[in-house]
Amino acid sequence: MRCLIALLVLPLLAACQSPNPYQAESLPMPPAPPGAANTFDRSAYPAPPRDYGRYRTWSWDGSRPPSGAAWIGGEQLADSVSAGLDQFGLRPAQNGQGDLLVSARLNQETRLRQYYDDSGTYYGGGPWGRQYGAWGSTPIVRTYEQKVAVVRLELIDPRDHQVVWSGSGEALAGKDQSDQAEAIRSAIRAALAGYPPH
Repeated sequence: MRCLIALLVLPLLAACQSPNPYQAESLPMPPAPPGAANTFDRSAYPAPPRDYGRYRTWSWDGSRPPSGAAWIGGEQLADSVSAGLDQFGLRPAQNGQGDLLVSARLNQETRLRQYYDDSGTYYGGGPWGRQYGAWGSTPIVRTYEQKVAVVRLELIDPRDHQVVWSGSGEALAGKDQSDQAEAIRSAIRAALAGYPPH
């Protein structure tokens, strides 16, 4: 048996002694394309942190204020956005383009709300002071619709046209004009919550 294994291994050992037909060689590197030394690949590096402190003024994106909606005018929406931005030290640009471009959209949307009612009921009674009965509760889920005002804001840096902030906020739509105006202000506050990012 050992002789048989030795006879089988012997050709393998002989094959290891033969010269390797594959030779290591390398080709020269191709020349760099013209202008490669002057090309900077921005995608290879993280973006530098944005200095939000330099944003002091703003103007409307496309030089057009928002159009509003059927239930609230564009001028009222524009005034509310301006007041919301003012809370963060952002003032409307007096001459020309601001440090930020502002885009605002307003929609009225429907939300489904659910209310859970799990109040219980006692059933029972009895003659001569003996009481018997049962208590039970059955949860009742009530679903209803609410109209909400939804404001979506985008703040754009005009130098590189990058969106530096975007947010949306919503508030329960009011039934009269003053309630609707307050809903818009609340939605704008929610959309700007957390600006500027830290």
